[in-house]
Amino acid sequence: MNDKIVLENIYKSYYLAGVTTEVLSGVNLKVEENETLAIVGPSGVGKTTLLHIMGTLMKPTSGKIYIDGLDISTLGDDALSSFRNKKIGFVFQFHHLLPEFTALENVMMPLLIRGNDGAEEKAAEMLKLVGLGGKEKHRPSQLSGGERQRVAVARAIVTRPSILLADEPTGNLDWKTSEGVLDLLFSLKEEFSITMVIVTHNRHVAEKCGKIYLLERGKIRCYTD
Repeated sequence: MNDKIVLENIYKSYYLAGVTTEVLSGVNLKVEENETLAIVGPSGVGKTTLLHIMGTLMKPTSGKIYIDGLDISTLGDDALSSFRNKKIGFVFQFHHLLPEFTALENVMMPLLIRGNDGAEEKAAEMLKLVGLGGKEKHRPSQLSGGERQRVAVARAIVTRPSILLADEPTGNLDWKTSEGVLDLLFSLKEEFSITMVIVTHNRHVAEKCGKIYLLERGKIRCYTD
C-alpha cells in the first residue's frame, strides 16, 4: 500500500499568559491508503489537535505533513484551502450544520465552494445514500440527532474526498443511533475507497478500525501492530 498521510516529528505548543504548554512532542505517524485507523487517549491529550493538523486546519509548531506525497507546507493559504476541499472530508462530534439552511443546502456547501456544477443533484443523491431521501427541505431543528449527523456525513462525503477525518463522530448520540452512524461511515468508506482516521474515547468504535494508536503525554504509539 502507499502512504496516504505521513506526519514527521510533529510538535505543537500553545503560549498563553506567559506559559508555554506543549501538546504534541514529536509525533510520527503513517496512514496507508484505504486504511482505517483510530486514535485514542485521555481527554485533553491533544487528539483533536493532532486530527486538525492532519487535516490542514491547524499548523504544527514544527514538523512536516505529507498527503499523497505532497509537503503541504509548500502551499499558500488559497491553494491549501482548495487542496483541503478536494481531498479531505470532516465529521465532528457536533454536526456544525448551518441552522438557517436545509439539509440539502448544508450538503451542497462544499460543492458550491468548489464551484461545482450540479451541486443540488449531487447533494440530493448523497442524502438518499445516507438514508435521508425525502428530508432534503428539513432544517437541522426538524431532524433528530442521528439524522443531523447523517447530514454531516453526507456533507463530508459529497465531494468524494480520498480522506475522511472523524472526531468523536458518535460521541453525542445514544448507543443505537451511534451504531447506525458507524455502520454508515464504514460502508461509505468501503464504497468510495476512503482513508479514514477516527478520534474516539469509545473502545468499541476504535476496535472496528484496522489499527489503534494511543496518544498520551505528547507521544503516539500503535496498539495493534
